[in-house]
Amino acid sequence: MSSKSRPPATAISTDLSPFETAALREGLREFLNRPVKDPQAPKVKVLGGYKYGVYAFFDYDNEPIYVGQTHEKVSTRIRRHLTNQRTDAVAMNVLDPYEVYAIAVWPCPQFQQGKKGDPKIKEHMDTLEAAVFTQLVKHSKFGAVLNEKIPYSRRKAPVPKPIYGAIVSDEVKELRGHPDTRLARRAATIARLAQVINERKVQPGLRRTLKIQATRLLWLAEERYKPFEAQAIKEDAQKDGSGEDEE
Repeated sequence: MSSKSRPPATAISTDLSPFETAALREGLREFLNRPVKDPQAPKVKVLGGYKYGVYAFFDYDNEPIYVGQTHEKVSTRIRRHLTNQRTDAVAMNVLDPYEVYAIAVWPCPQFQQGKKGDPKIKEHMDTLEAAVFTQLVKHSKFGAVLNEKIPYSRRKAPVPKPIYGAIVSDEVKELRGHPDTRLARRAATIARLAQVINERKVQPGLRRTLKIQATRLLWLAEERYKPFEAQAIKEDAQKDGSGEDEE
């Protein structure tokens, strides 16, 4: 076929984000714009409008993978993690935004008008973050969360019910939630994290994160293998019975 008779190539628009990215941003937008009515902060109309709060990210198995706090605005801090990727947790490969399926937020409306640096607010936020972290660790099948630095407070505090929601659509979940896709992604994250540790002088907490990630990878690999285990055993038995030798 001559070049003149060939059908024109379908143009791919570069003005729009890829489907997965656009869908995730929309899911995040809907979560952060969830309407709220809070008598302690009457001017706050949506979840992302809270200035102070603690948040947690969960993966596709509803496992907690990261806990943090914000004093700049819930929407700003969470978007920085998941879209701008301008946080230490993302830069150091502690948190992979692609693993985040759902978010929980514990707002602190009583400090909405508070000033950054107020020692009383800081103490409360540190205490709540540590309490949330401890609670999530207890509910984790691995008994761990990926934070490089474990939140700590001398005080104890009850953990209220959070505002929780998935940010991933069914279509994106089908693409990113497949265990083989997650295995490949998680293995790549571990490789990058190990490279960071190899090339820099890091704190022990980052090595702990690497260990937790390896444990999570092994668990997912074992879960993925289970449906094929009987078939693998049967095939091995047939090979033994036939007297075939492996090359």
